[in-house]
Amino acid sequence: MSEANQPTRCGFVALIGAPNAGKSTLLNQLVGAKVSIVSRKVQTTRTQVRGIALSGPAQVIFVDTPGIFAPKRRLDRAMVTSAWGGATDADLIGVLIDVARFEHEENTALLEKLSELKQPKFLILNKIDTVAKEKLLEITAKVNELGQFEATFMVAALTGYGVKDILVWLEKRLPLGPWLYPEDQISDAPLRFLAAEITREKIFERLHDELPYRSTVETESWQQRPDGSVRIEQTIYVEREGQRKIVLGEGGQTIKAIGQKARVEISEAAEAKVHLFLFVKVRENWSDDPERYREMGLEFPKG
Repeated sequence: MSEANQPTRCGFVALIGAPNAGKSTLLNQLVGAKVSIVSRKVQTTRTQVRGIALSGPAQVIFVDTPGIFAPKRRLDRAMVTSAWGGATDADLIGVLIDVARFEHEENTALLEKLSELKQPKFLILNKIDTVAKEKLLEITAKVNELGQFEATFMVAALTGYGVKDILVWLEKRLPLGPWLYPEDQISDAPLRFLAAEITREKIFERLHDELPYRSTVETESWQQRPDGSVRIEQTIYVEREGQRKIVLGEGGQTIKAIGQKARVEISEAAEAKVHLFLFVKVRENWSDDPERYREMGLEFPKG
């Protein structure tokens, strides 16, 4: 299963950072496949998504957590609680900072709170291609003064630059132990969940300026057909009739385009031909419904 005569290692690594720091992009690069939603819109990762990477004798289980920010609404509070929960359960914590937004208050607050987490931490400075070298060295020194990190990595997650170095380091840093997942598994998220996330991403890509991020997608049915193809029905929930019309588009053109793009990626994930049927429903205040939180793997915050 692993390289000859080398003892296997396995462990959980939480990736934490402010919204849009690039955690989902980094996770997909580390795993070598898409396991987490990527969007220009902030706060798109809502729950902990696990991606599994192999490096030498080590199996690394990355936990992509929601971005850590100042929560204002109930859904926000649930996402932040999930993020810190993912960090406290991990063997190691990778702290991701977008160097172009280093001075932002969300990063300051995050670095201040890190001292509460007892696990060993390593620093990942992302988007290093967006700042001058002198500025980068200055940021590296400042961040290392604010927190105790075992190692610092400089990456450009979008292109994959520097990402391999993180895996090579983790090969020797993770605890000794047997692998927890089969060699060819890249995520512990069920396909139904991943399919819903892919469709949600396509909605964001198409409507990022028009639709608030408070929309959700649920995979209602997944039927394996005799010819090996899969028939999938998904419902997109929005909060108002006006939003439903935006998702549908004139003559249903928008939802058709979203469905076509989602179907291609879901087919790749499911390794089967996919027949995708999308429906849009208005469910007012879905973000105050405990059942929706359970669907997303989040704890419903009281009050």
